[in-house]
Amino acid sequence: METNTHQWHDLSGKTALVTGGTKGIGQAIAQRLAQAGATVIVSARTQPADGGDGHHFIAADLTKAEDVARLAQQANEQFGGIDILINNVGGLTTPPGGHSVLTDALWEQELQLNLISAIRLDRTLIPQMQQKKSGVIIHVSSVSGRQALWHLNMAYAVSKAALNAYSKALATELAPQGVRVLTVAPGATKTPMMEGFIQQFATSQNLSYDDGYAHLLKEIGGIPMGRMAEPDEVAALVHFLVSPSAAYLTGSIYAIDGGSLQVV
Repeated sequence: METNTHQWHDLSGKTALVTGGTKGIGQAIAQRLAQAGATVIVSARTQPADGGDGHHFIAADLTKAEDVARLAQQANEQFGGIDILINNVGGLTTPPGGHSVLTDALWEQELQLNLISAIRLDRTLIPQMQQKKSGVIIHVSSVSGRQALWHLNMAYAVSKAALNAYSKALATELAPQGVRVLTVAPGATKTPMMEGFIQQFATSQNLSYDDGYAHLLKEIGGIPMGRMAEPDEVAALVHFLVSPSAAYLTGSIYAIDGGSLQVV
């Protein structure tokens, strides 16, 4: 029985590309997939000082079309294509304050990072998945895509909502060709990026870190489980979704938020 369970989660012989894979959720996903037997390539703008946990590393700024093309070319030439693509690059880069502070340039910046980068990379790697009639694409979104906070993350939330819609449409298109597309939407997750956001918010409100965190929790309606997610918990969900155990799953959005999402 243990052997069968292992086989259904084993990724030996698969090659995975994790964008934004050097820290936070991306780093946890890369480690989890490697532990499951996959050959893992990570991509980020710059290589970390520790060398990237032993994974293969390709530097790329995915908001630039030329970097996306180069990343895909190197992955195809060096590894014979990608079986698992984790589109994890993204982040909240725009200031709080609602629509009046969001210029055209800021909207463009957020959409390039959280939506267009994934669309470009998908477009370059999907053809070889179609040829093999297999592959899995995961888009890492956010619960903000379904529950926006106008004064904190308007552009970010809009970009993630668009990513959700794109992911669903792509899944429908590719399902008959053997390629699965899924979306993972984390809530508050204990990463350096989240902790930096909390500290920045607390400072702007003249609050301590703990008081700033408590205020943000109140804004989102609290977390019923009483804590943020650990990156490893998000990685465990991603591992399941790309494994043979999830072979009949495509097109769905999986919130991992400790019950915080206030919509059905």
